[in-house]
Amino acid sequence: MTLNELRFIVAVAQERNFRRAAEKSFISQPALSLAIQKLEEELGLKIFERGKSDISVTPVGTAIVEQAQRVLEEAERIREIAAQGKNQLAAPLRIGIIHSVGPYLLPDLIPALKKVAPHMPLEVEENITANLDNLLRNGKLDVIVIALPFGDAGILTHPLYDEPFEVVVSSEHHWADRRSIKAGELADEKVLLLDSGHCFSNQVAEACPDLSRKGTDTQHGTSLETIRNMVASGLGITVLPASANSVRYRSRLLKVIPFAKPVPARRIALAWRKSFARTQAIEALAQAVALAKITGITHLP
Repeated sequence: MTLNELRFIVAVAQERNFRRAAEKSFISQPALSLAIQKLEEELGLKIFERGKSDISVTPVGTAIVEQAQRVLEEAERIREIAAQGKNQLAAPLRIGIIHSVGPYLLPDLIPALKKVAPHMPLEVEENITANLDNLLRNGKLDVIVIALPFGDAGILTHPLYDEPFEVVVSSEHHWADRRSIKAGELADEKVLLLDSGHCFSNQVAEACPDLSRKGTDTQHGTSLETIRNMVASGLGITVLPASANSVRYRSRLLKVIPFAKPVPARRIALAWRKSFARTQAIEALAQAVALAKITGITHLP
């Protein structure tokens, strides 16, 4: 049993196709099939059921694939541990960021990171929390930026900042001259929110529970910027994180109104695997966020 054989069965389990798994593994399909057959013979059982049009994992094969993934992660950790004696800030850092944070954090984070760790570029994946969670646990990402609460015993988190929510309306809306809005008032308006897969929509719904009541008019969009433009056109109102309302995003067609106390807010944090060895990289990233000048947030110690 070799690490390559374990990589092959993980690839087939993910792709459900020998050809695609072979391409992903940079090996010919016959060689991959032969390696997996050899491993199955060594173990004395079938890991995969081969059909005419699809591949499925046997029940015992599922457990074997999961263990293979853990073994591969631990093997990779040996490389990470070995790298601890080298410069941890001299290699790319694979970072995932939720959609409602990425566009508003990165423009200020990158210049700050250049000062803290000038030789550590970022490989950025923007996605929803559930997908980032999977990518982090599978070792595809090193660290993610998410909203708390998040994680379990195998995940470490570092809170970065607290961020209030704000109401955004058209400049012609009847609320345009208001000085503040109570959370409960939103239920009487047409509210535009991100699709339900985005954690920001869930956070808004939790902060404004009346939005879930029967008869409330809500519509969903694919990005905060798309929603902002729909609000500017007069379609409805929305709730945005304060960082999304910086000067660079202001428009004469829109009015930003704070919530009345208690102000809905969220806490943004870094999250990474407990086994991740590049602790200096995590510290540098947190330091860069602390240096970034992000509108409306309160940095945490």
